[in-house]
Amino acid sequence: MARPGRGPIPRLARVACRAGPAAAAAAESSHAVQHSRFDRDPACPVYVISVAARIVAVHPRTLRIYEDEGLIEPARTPTNIRLYSDHDLRRILWIRHLTQDRGVNLAGVRILFELEERLGVRILEALSDEWTAGDRDDAAAPEPAGQHGF
Repeated sequence: MARPGRGPIPRLARVACRAGPAAAAAAESSHAVQHSRFDRDPACPVYVISVAARIVAVHPRTLRIYEDEGLIEPARTPTNIRLYSDHDLRRILWIRHLTQDRGVNLAGVRILFELEERLGVRILEALSDEWTAGDRDDAAAPEPAGQHGF
């Protein structure tokens, strides 16, 4: 698997992220190791910026801005190429939800992420559950008579 101008990707490096250290050990002892892409460790960085941006439906510049703001920290290759993991993509989706659906600015998102890390509690998931329940209650509640929102 040669890459133009960069040389081949070491086989062990390719296998190591698929299923963790056990897969790397198996790769050393057997050349016939086959894994699906779903066996991969979600913390393993595998997506370049263009692929990550396409997956989460944002412009690559948006991902660079999130990195500049300290909201995400993609891994870097020796040649300084950003690599995103499935965990990074999930975090980006949270950022998009908070900024677009909930009106939180990037500074507020950073504070929420810092609180989660300090407290060790999944604050955003709890808030999401509350917001979802609140949205269902609002949709189910009948509009008061005489008020049509004009």
